[in-house]
Amino acid sequence: TWHLKKVPQIVSERTFSLDSPKFEAKPKLELNSVCGIECQRRLPVPSLSDLKDLLSYETVFENGTRTLTEVNVLGLVLDPAGNTTIRRSSRKKRQIYGMDSRFSIYDKRFITNYPFNTAVKISTGCSGILISPKHVLTAAHCLHDGKDYVKGSKRLRVGLMKMKSRGDGRKRKGAKRNKREAAVAQEDPNVATELRQQSKGGGRKQRRSGRKKETSDGMPSFQWTRVKSTHIPKGWFKGLSGDIALDYDYAVLELKRPHKRKYMELGISPTIKMMPGSMIHFSGFDNDRSGQLVYRFCSISDESNDLFYQYCDAKPGSTGSGVYLRLKEPNKKKWKRKIIAVYSGHQWVDVNGEQQDYNVAVRITPLKYAQICFWIHGNDENCTQG
Repeated sequence: TWHLKKVPQIVSERTFSLDSPKFEAKPKLELNSVCGIECQRRLPVPSLSDLKDLLSYETVFENGTRTLTEVNVLGLVLDPAGNTTIRRSSRKKRQIYGMDSRFSIYDKRFITNYPFNTAVKISTGCSGILISPKHVLTAAHCLHDGKDYVKGSKRLRVGLMKMKSRGDGRKRKGAKRNKREAAVAQEDPNVATELRQQSKGGGRKQRRSGRKKETSDGMPSFQWTRVKSTHIPKGWFKGLSGDIALDYDYAVLELKRPHKRKYMELGISPTIKMMPGSMIHFSGFDNDRSGQLVYRFCSISDESNDLFYQYCDAKPGSTGSGVYLRLKEPNKKKWKRKIIAVYSGHQWVDVNGEQQDYNVAVRITPLKYAQICFWIHGNDENCTQG
């Protein structure tokens, strides 16, 4: 059952302008962290002043301007236990652990319906998930390498899945589309290719043949939407250990226009013991299965206060996907899916002095729930319980 928890309040204290970023960093779809499971266990519990600094956030706008918002944290009870880690079974293997257990979703009845329709593609090469009519949750490293914003994040776009219909492209003007393709091609060739494919087929016969092919092989096309602003927690820029701050590898994108699709609600991450079979699920756009939506599920091997260590089969491109659970609603027989983590990708981590690899996800803790909820609503009134 989903248990309601009282959530701390994140309130904005002041916002001031920063210099525009350079947007010159190279995107990294696989990160190497020095601070592994044992290191996480030894990290000091952040103080209230630490948390206020780590949860302050940068906002980058569509025109390239940038602000920093300092926050205060109210109603927080610090856990003196620190970053305890629960150890479970472990295996030393790679991103695909034994037999590949991923599923490519082909049937259009599934691909454009909940929960699979909540998965989106980010123009920098990652995945994300719809969390409101105008917001997308993804991984921070898809947009920022810890020092600068990645190339392509200035003209960031989000691709929402759709299946082609007979009328696609009929009312759109080629001149505007070609201008848009030229601008995007400088930032991300893959998105430009997708836009070119959408613009092909001026005649009805070409559109029909394209539609038939689309239906038969189940490959989705994407409706690309511009991003109005991006929020990244300051904790991502520098962690307590001085290493890549995996605990804060999450970001929220605000779309320029609202979509009309069903989105997935946020949930506070329960412990492994509270999960049915310790199982998690997520869908994304893995690079080795181009254009396909790939779904997977697996059990969690280890957890710390802020991270899940698991062996869900995944490849670069699926990073930023929303990890979700299905639990019962309180006092109801109805089951509900909620996002409880963000898939951060494949990580080499230190375990008892040895390098071991896991696929890692960032847990949505009460504090992170409060922050993401604040980004969505612009206030903390709707974020008192999660």
